[in-house]
Amino acid sequence: MEIINTTLMGVGLAADACAVSLTSGLTIKHIKLNKAVKIALFFGVFQMLMPLIGWLAGLSFRDLLSGIDSWIAFALLSFIGGKMIYQSLQEETEDTKFNPLDTYTLLGLAIATSLDALAVGLSLSLLKSSILSDAALIGIVTFWLSFISVYLGHKWGSLCKFKTEMIGGAILIFIGIKILFSHLT
Repeated sequence: MEIINTTLMGVGLAADACAVSLTSGLTIKHIKLNKAVKIALFFGVFQMLMPLIGWLAGLSFRDLLSGIDSWIAFALLSFIGGKMIYQSLQEETEDTKFNPLDTYTLLGLAIATSLDALAVGLSLSLLKSSILSDAALIGIVTFWLSFISVYLGHKWGSLCKFKTEMIGGAILIFIGIKILFSHLT
């Protein structure tokens, strides 16, 4: 997969992690480098691992699905992107007071925000993409965007959350359409 597509995919997949990082930054009273790094590392590592797991799971199905792989990638990416856009339009009803630096809390958040990357990994296996470089780039993009989002959240609160999730969802849908278009032409 091209580096630009993978970077855009990383940005799209990082949207949920960025939204959580923004919220984390909002709740941290005294921001320090090590706090932002801890949050960003959890999100970056899980965004890197989940596509690998999805890719490995997809290896067993790749030969069976080779004729419709582009359609599956399009459907998965469109579903994930649409879900992200839908969630960005919903009112938040949960209490946002949590300890974003607690290891167990971070573990749960990192897993929850990286489930989309699992489906993307499955899509990448169907496209016979080189997963190691793609997963590494997705993880790096997520790390840096999450790191920056912690500081943005600390400075400006949750102003960007809605836009981040919506833009991320739109990027994933665009990549799905591009994959399908490339296959059809």
